[in-house]
Amino acid sequence: MARRPDDDYDYLFKVVLIGDSGVGKSNLLSRFTRNEFCLESKSTIGVEFATRTLQVEGRTVKAQIWDTAGQERYRAITSAYYRGALGALLVYDVTKPMTFDNVNRWLKELRDHADANIVIMLIGNKTDLKHLRAVATEDAQSYSEKEGLSFIETSALEATNVEKAFQTILSEIYRIISKKSLNSDEPAAANIKEGKTIVVGESEANSKKACCSSS
Repeated sequence: MARRPDDDYDYLFKVVLIGDSGVGKSNLLSRFTRNEFCLESKSTIGVEFATRTLQVEGRTVKAQIWDTAGQERYRAITSAYYRGALGALLVYDVTKPMTFDNVNRWLKELRDHADANIVIMLIGNKTDLKHLRAVATEDAQSYSEKEGLSFIETSALEATNVEKAFQTILSEIYRIISKKSLNSDEPAAANIKEGKTIVVGESEANSKKACCSSS
């Protein structure tokens, strides 16, 4: 089947992945954009992003998903990383309580640097490790409701809810953008296809290669 040209889309939505190192952000990205999972994936160095074009509410949306290092030493990239982001996936590991405890700090950073209207989804990843679960679904659900976030649990390994998570946040962004367009004479910002590309640590960010294919 012929694919649509890469630049043939109605909207471009930038979504950022944030959370502690090792929670599975890169594998969520590769599962959504390439349907790949790598058991031996290394920690991300700097910033990288991947894109996927899909249908959202009957419109063609190009999702530009940005992935960054969770380590503290890379926090200097913060402002450029969040600039222009319409959505954020805040990821923790359901087997590591510390990564859930740190969600609060990530949320504060997000609210300090990102647009006030950014759509935020909390993701509890690695649900395939049922015997190692240490963060109750109810606790995360309660936290999400308190903070006004949407919430879902995923397994990048088993491809559980990964598609649903991205579709949900992209649909929510589309609804907000559409509403803004209707209430204003100006076109929505996300409808502008041209823009500046911000490259942060290009040589490092391009060093990571895909290491395995979809099963």
